[in-house]
Amino acid sequence: MPALAFSVDAAMAPLSLLPSPEIFSGAIASSCFAEWTPSQSSDLYNVDGWGKPYFSVNSSGNITVHPHGTRTMDHQTIDLLKVVKKASDSKTNGGLDLQLPLIVRFPDVLKDRLECLQSAFNFAVKAQNYTSHYQGVYPVKCNQDRFLVEDIVKFGSAFRFGLEAGSKPELLLAMSCLCKGNSESLLICNGFKDVEYISLALIARKLSLNTVIVLEQEEELDSVIDISEKLGVRPVIGVRAKLRTKHSGHFGSTSGEKGKFGLTTTQIVRVVKKLYQCGMLDCFQLLHFHIGSQIPTTELLADGVGEAAQIYCELVRLGASMKVIDIGGGLGIDYDGTKSSNSDVSVGYTLEEYAMAVVQAVKLVCDRNSVSHPVICSESGRALVSHHSILIFEAVSSSKYTVPTMSSFDIQHFVEQLPEDAHLDYDNLSESAIRGDYEACLVYADQLKQRCVEKFKDGSLDIEQLAATDGLCDLVAKEIGVSNLVSTYHVNLSVFTSIPDFWGIEQVFPILPIHRLDERPTKRGILSDLTCDSDGKIDKFIGGESSLPLHELEGENGMKYYLGMFLGGAYQEALGGVHNLFGGPSVVRVSQSDGPFGFAVTRAVPGPSCSDVLRSMQHEPEIMFQTLKHRIEEYVHDDGNMGGAMITGGIWQSFHNMPYLTVGSSCCLTAANGNNGYYYCSDEDFTGGADAVAGDDEPWSYVCA
Repeated sequence: MPALAFSVDAAMAPLSLLPSPEIFSGAIASSCFAEWTPSQSSDLYNVDGWGKPYFSVNSSGNITVHPHGTRTMDHQTIDLLKVVKKASDSKTNGGLDLQLPLIVRFPDVLKDRLECLQSAFNFAVKAQNYTSHYQGVYPVKCNQDRFLVEDIVKFGSAFRFGLEAGSKPELLLAMSCLCKGNSESLLICNGFKDVEYISLALIARKLSLNTVIVLEQEEELDSVIDISEKLGVRPVIGVRAKLRTKHSGHFGSTSGEKGKFGLTTTQIVRVVKKLYQCGMLDCFQLLHFHIGSQIPTTELLADGVGEAAQIYCELVRLGASMKVIDIGGGLGIDYDGTKSSNSDVSVGYTLEEYAMAVVQAVKLVCDRNSVSHPVICSESGRALVSHHSILIFEAVSSSKYTVPTMSSFDIQHFVEQLPEDAHLDYDNLSESAIRGDYEACLVYADQLKQRCVEKFKDGSLDIEQLAATDGLCDLVAKEIGVSNLVSTYHVNLSVFTSIPDFWGIEQVFPILPIHRLDERPTKRGILSDLTCDSDGKIDKFIGGESSLPLHELEGENGMKYYLGMFLGGAYQEALGGVHNLFGGPSVVRVSQSDGPFGFAVTRAVPGPSCSDVLRSMQHEPEIMFQTLKHRIEEYVHDDGNMGGAMITGGIWQSFHNMPYLTVGSSCCLTAANGNNGYYYCSDEDFTGGADAVAGDDEPWSYVCA
């Protein structure tokens, strides 16, 4: 044994002389208290890259919103942390008492995005001596929120900005909203259509809405002709063309000849002939196409627009009364701030360059064919709404495996307990350490661990010995400097509900703390959500990073740690589900104000309660509560500690709370039961007992203020 002990000491001595992992990590550990500025945080998270001109880091280390973009004056900026505190603080502290997660909408940002898009096209039209104009539509599928759509109609009325619908409920929504818009605003009807959809679109035209039915399938034309004759409405018809042009990224999969949508040139020619035969060729007025979302370059854009413009000119030659070319979506945004043309999360152009490329391409082809310049329409939803919405959520805890310490005595005892055939692995590990061959150390440490795992499985090694093996191997990795320094931050969020594109297509969004940006982040972490699903985590970030620079949590000091996900205003809310029955976030609308706080909350809506999400899956919370109440009456008897009335009130309140964690909350039940229970109303708030539940006619009016 002395020789073995010597081997152990000799093996660990070289490792103990190695720099610790903290020193390997450089400045993070050695300069935690060194000066750190907000501008350094801005650079670290590339805020200027993806956030300009709407987001920056202020001198207090908080994210600042510039609601009017480049036109925002200093006194008009909004401190995002102050908005979150206003929304989440209790009403007694002047807040709105909303539970996180929280979506913060800035309609001023939305208005600026719309105006910037319109201005970019107006400039291009003037610069190119284009004889028609730009007239956009918002595809409501990007985000169907009522107030957002109403804002777009209101803000865009001066520009004749319209809406695009792809389903019957979206069409009803668009019809209703455009009744308050500009009479020249387009209502583009895309998507697959049945008789009812076509009837609604024709009725919209009868209501003096500027409605265009875009054929996605050739068969739809027969229904349009038949129903328009029955209703006595002259339709305006467009077709969606399948272009040969497409881009190779993820978002280009629905474009090209094999794309999901649209008509081939053969089908388009047949449509022209049928309309001519019916005396309705004058109804054919719009050509629509879509290259794909997030078009990466203006070269690809110009190629596709040029191809479509040639089809447009051919339709004019064939006698169609063409007026509008609808270039679809595709105007991308720069999620990672790299201005890259080789990425699904970035684009290599500006709004102005995009508009100029479109106008130039259409003008070139039309001039070549001596065709009048058409109205240019686009369906730029992502570019319009992504910036105006921010998802705020809280990191409630963090966890990181701590490598155990082992003395020479601990190691000697460990070796003595090793099975005979594991000694060779340990000897090889010792010899590699003596030689300073640290790559071999890792190989032999892994072999030792695997052999001990097999011994544990067959029952010849107990759990304490297996734990000691894990500890030794982790210690080796730590001393060599290759141990995992990434922590897991547990966030009060459902990825599936609030960031479904990350789970579904690995779309990355800018995520960062919204405060403490005047402090150096000393940790790196991934984000783990509340769901019971291994996919419920965020471990990919902008810049190709697999972890995020974060700060040490200070929860024990009463300090909450807020993170924000930016540029998520498109698609996330509509695509989100209720996995694990986690519903959507609370929502506030915030407008810039000249008051003392610089902003005004114009609307606040709590997120769905447990009852709401249960109803979405066909459960009946009222009946569920009555069932539980009767069970309580049967099994729980008042004992002076936790009575039936108190438990009934707690369950009632649980039905009405959001499904997310209530961080730092206390309740009378935990106070009465050694802090091991849960309850949400204090004794003073609880104003009714079990008898306070109403009768059968009103089973859901349990009193709890």
